[in-house]
Amino acid sequence: MGHCHSIGMHIEVPENGKKIVLVGNPNAGKSVFFNYLTGMYVDVSNYPGTTLEISHGRLGEDVVVDTPGVYGISSFNDEERVARDVILAADVVINVVNAVQLERDLFLTQQVIDTGVPVVVALNMVDEAEKQGMEIDVDLLTDLLGVPVIPTVAIKKNGLDKVRNSVSDARPGLVEAKLQKQLDVMLNRVGNQGEALLILEGDPAVSERHAVEPGELREEIYRQRRERVNDIVQHIIKEINTKTNLATSLGQMMVRPATGIPILAIALYLMYKVIGVFIAGTVVGVTEETIMLGKYEPAVRGFVGQFMAEESALGTILIGEFGVLTMTVTYVLGLLMPLVAGFYFFLSLFEDSGYLPRIATLVDRVLSSIGLNGRAIIPMILGFGCVTMATIVTRMLGSERERRITIFLLGLTIPCSAQLGVILGLLAPLGGQYVLLYITAVFSVLVVVGTLMHTTLSGKSTDLLIDLPPLRLPRVDNVVKKTATKSYQFLKEAFPLFAFGAFLISTFQVTGILKALQNLLAPLTVGWLQLPAEASTAFVMGIVRRDFGAAGLADLSMGAMATVVALITITLFVPCIAAIMVLFKERSKKEAALMWTGSLTIAFLVGGLVAKLATAFGGNQPLPVIAVVLASSLSIIFGCRIINRNKAIKNSSVVAVGK
Repeated sequence: MGHCHSIGMHIEVPENGKKIVLVGNPNAGKSVFFNYLTGMYVDVSNYPGTTLEISHGRLGEDVVVDTPGVYGISSFNDEERVARDVILAADVVINVVNAVQLERDLFLTQQVIDTGVPVVVALNMVDEAEKQGMEIDVDLLTDLLGVPVIPTVAIKKNGLDKVRNSVSDARPGLVEAKLQKQLDVMLNRVGNQGEALLILEGDPAVSERHAVEPGELREEIYRQRRERVNDIVQHIIKEINTKTNLATSLGQMMVRPATGIPILAIALYLMYKVIGVFIAGTVVGVTEETIMLGKYEPAVRGFVGQFMAEESALGTILIGEFGVLTMTVTYVLGLLMPLVAGFYFFLSLFEDSGYLPRIATLVDRVLSSIGLNGRAIIPMILGFGCVTMATIVTRMLGSERERRITIFLLGLTIPCSAQLGVILGLLAPLGGQYVLLYITAVFSVLVVVGTLMHTTLSGKSTDLLIDLPPLRLPRVDNVVKKTATKSYQFLKEAFPLFAFGAFLISTFQVTGILKALQNLLAPLTVGWLQLPAEASTAFVMGIVRRDFGAAGLADLSMGAMATVVALITITLFVPCIAAIMVLFKERSKKEAALMWTGSLTIAFLVGGLVAKLATAFGGNQPLPVIAVVLASSLSIIFGCRIINRNKAIKNSSVVAVGK
């Protein structure tokens, strides 16, 4: 081999094996190829220095490594940096190309070829291209690229065996003559064509690795590559029929606000009916109450009780109210897993059909006002199922700034499905005005806090660069496999964290710390929130499980306004112990602690302000309170907009002066 087998993370490669790397644009179908080549023998690791997960598995003596979907290999974001490093260490690259988007996808293909690594091109979705009237000359494309090109339809498994068998035929492709001369000169200094290319393109990380100045040829090389790709596409596509079909028309409707918002509302309503009503009610009623509480927990308590008393310290920790062997297993398997699997099922449906990127496109403009792009809607939707799961999913976002904003807003303003069910049950008897007050307060906090973070945090959020694949009927086997894989990965990550949280709370209970926390909060709940003293217990229980906290309020004797104040506070209160554990895993200890204390402060501040406003307006007048909340929120948002606009003007002036 011409390089070592290290790609910055430890992956064992047999002595005679090859490192086969899958590369492609987002939504090109790489996951189907990866699953076909590796089967069930897959491992997932975080790439060092990032929150990105890299999957790798075995194909005989070879190792197959998946990479994030990218449009190029440079240093523009974490995905490109990881893909760059993995490709530079590859023995063979399988480049999955979307046949419908050749002008876009072949740019990455040519860049990979320019690195000098042996390549096989899997020309995927040729059936979609045919439906759109495109006839592609595969033999000519093979000749022009200089590498094997295999037509495939991955979701139908067509051509996948040919791709696998063509790995041994992989070879370096054709590089434009002028670029090859420039590469030959740089090769004398670095000894590797891929790194020579990236240095010429001005990649700072690779240049620093070799202690050379970054090149200044990126624009020239990119322009020549674009011209070459356009020329190739012009020659290989024989016919294009631009007649619009039903799927194309529906896809266009999904990204237009006038039609896209009603379509999204219908999709989310169906998701709510399935997950929030059927799974959270019927399915969880069986898995949690009948199976776990009715059979599993009594059996475990009976078995452990033979060796120790449940009232003992160890018994309390193992099989008590918050026991590691009782509540942990019941909560994760009986309550959480059905909801998680349901959300991942819908997410897989949206992803496999091509609807998910259209949702992101539809909401991109709205989310940009709080420093996010359309991709952030995915963890936010998932947050209504489980904030723990959604926090993990924020790894897909393009920058640390976006992850920071999204994770904080998730823990602060998004109630999980278990908590939301209890909240809706408590709000329903109060009437529409009180429900509107609750929604207004929580939504205002989301927008105001997001806007403030966007205004004050340094750095810049990424733009939405997302592919809109053709709409198609999702394949059942793909959806089931994605749901099972993602649910298992979530279970593997969340279970140990929740077990530790249960151990911590049980220890607090045994040592009396739990009772002390309840007493500590009592003056705050009575004096500031104007709630009964017993409400402090509900807030502490909310740390263990969010729905426990909300359910604890149901046992208290409170008026309508006090109930709304309590629900606003407990929604904005810190997330459950499992989500807190994930928060400390995903962010630094200092930042996680800041987010935690920030959530506590905002929850009690907003809840107290609503309580004081209600008292000022006579105690039972929701509409004036709503008006003040909206007016205050709009004032803050408007002020932040002015600050952001002035910053933009100042920055543009600096750029103009620099020129």
